Amino acid sequence: MRRPSAALVLIVALLMAVPAVAGPFEDATKAYERGDYKTAYRLIKPLAEKGSPQSQYNLGLMYASGQGVRRDYAEAAKWYGKAADQGNAAAQYNLGFMYSNGQGVPKDYAGAVKWYRKAADQGIAPARYNLGHMYASGQGVPQSYAEAVTWYRKAADQGDASGQFNLGLMYSNGQGVPQDNTEAVKWYRKAADQGDSSAQYNLGLMYAMGHGVPEDSAEAVKWYRKAADQGDAFGQFNLGLMYALGKGVPQDYVLSHMWFDLATSRFPASEKERGELAKSNRDLAASKMTPAQIVEAQRLAREWKAKKAR
Repeated sequence: MRRPSAALVLIVALLMAVPAVAGPFEDATKAYERGDYKTAYRLIKPLAEKGSPQSQYNLGLMYASGQGVRRDYAEAAKWYGKAADQGNAAAQYNLGFMYSNGQGVPKDYAGAVKWYRKAADQGIAPARYNLGHMYASGQGVPQSYAEAVTWYRKAADQGDASGQFNLGLMYSNGQGVPQDNTEAVKWYRKAADQGDSSAQYNLGLMYAMGHGVPEDSAEAVKWYRKAADQGDAFGQFNLGLMYALGKGVPQDYVLSHMWFDLATSRFPASEKERGELAKSNRDLAASKMTPAQIVEAQRLAREWKAKKAR
């Protein structure tokens, strides 16, 4: 079963519409919204220096993104810290992320957990997901699948797609909960319906294997295609396989070649063997095709890449 990405989620929010200080804060917000970041920075900094937590958070965000000022992660962490100490949940979350990744501060998983927890306790869904990830991986806390499930579920119940996908994964693998394919499918579907490509791929896999749902190759193809169309290498590989075998779709070596070809360059370095297998499968499909069909498959792959680049 597909493993979750190690990447955590970062909150990137615009200046809040609710003013911390009337007048200048509202002017800063309007300047930011029209893309005049230098004016927004000029107006927001004095408010931050006077102790407005919302302004401190927004100033940190501008330093982190390099909007209106040179990007400076150390300054971003400084201002997030000031806002976080005053209880600003978004700042607490972003400060946790910076500790997780060593941006502007030394990497410190225990520090990340501290701030994720504060934000999670205020109901920030991505903080709850990331806290679950820390428990699942044992970063900054003793490894505990049961605790990971607790926090993934809190995020999932708020509609967070990453939380839903990872909760589904825990049910698939029986980690922190009894193994339950029906529950896994339930949570994969929720995340897949929000466009999570990993969940779409895993849902396709569940239909292909008949785990938690009746086996249905056409449904498997449907979900593999959704993942593949987003550039997911696993989805592209399995979609190529379905076309090669004629499962859920009419057998079509041109489309099989196309999807295998796309997958070859999209697998991460950690999946080198899968990338090599995609290449071998592409070449095997080519051995069953005419030269004209190979040209057609290559054209389709180029067109897909061009469309994706737009």
